[in-house]
Amino acid sequence: MQIIPVPCLRDNYAYLVVRDGRAAVVDPSEADPVLVAIEREGVELVEIWLTHHHWDHVGGIEGLVDECRIEAVRGSVYDKTHDRIPRQTVALSDGDTFEFSGATVDIMEIPGHTLGAIAYVTEGSLFSGDTLFIAGCGRVFEGTMEMMSQSLAKLRGLPPDTQVWCGHEYTVNNLRFAKTVEPNNADIDHALEEASAARAGGKHTVPGRMDRELGTNPFLRFDDPAVARGRDPVASFTAIRKAKDNF
Repeated sequence: MQIIPVPCLRDNYAYLVVRDGRAAVVDPSEADPVLVAIEREGVELVEIWLTHHHWDHVGGIEGLVDECRIEAVRGSVYDKTHDRIPRQTVALSDGDTFEFSGATVDIMEIPGHTLGAIAYVTEGSLFSGDTLFIAGCGRVFEGTMEMMSQSLAKLRGLPPDTQVWCGHEYTVNNLRFAKTVEPNNADIDHALEEASAARAGGKHTVPGRMDRELGTNPFLRFDDPAVARGRDPVASFTAIRKAKDNF
């Protein structure tokens, strides 16, 4: 399996998931960059996978369905029930699996950023949308702080070598914030140095790795004693999320 980041808009990522010449695209906010990528890679786009309904993740669906022979437009049951994803044909729930060109794809419900947020996990790769970023997490728009913290705790249970493919290129700013939470965390310093160098060189910071996230991401470390500082887990997560909102 090959995963190809496709930068869209100002800082979004769509991803081509390619296997045996067939491709799925994750969260296409625009059609044109995806069409350019599939032509460049010489692959056939046959599926669209959506992590949630926000416009900057679904804006390219109509154009791709019109231009390509799309066999499935996948999203959550919640978003299908509430008619929030254009052209959605498949509704997915927690624990569902499907096959893509011989690879098994697992679904995890991860509400909080939105109530319909889901993640796709396949062959050691996690597509987390706007729930988990490298060194950060999304804002809590529709769910509760408790819900979001539970979703992130669920994601950190994935194997430590899981690659993290997230919805936006926010890594440098996220790590700068992480330093305010744990100023003496040397792993954060090292990750920030690497991410800053990558961006200065015009490179992506995706994919991340779950083991590094467990050591540097304050939104996965919210219940670690060094971060919680005596607060209960939900209160700790809430305090960190509110601080990031104002960072």
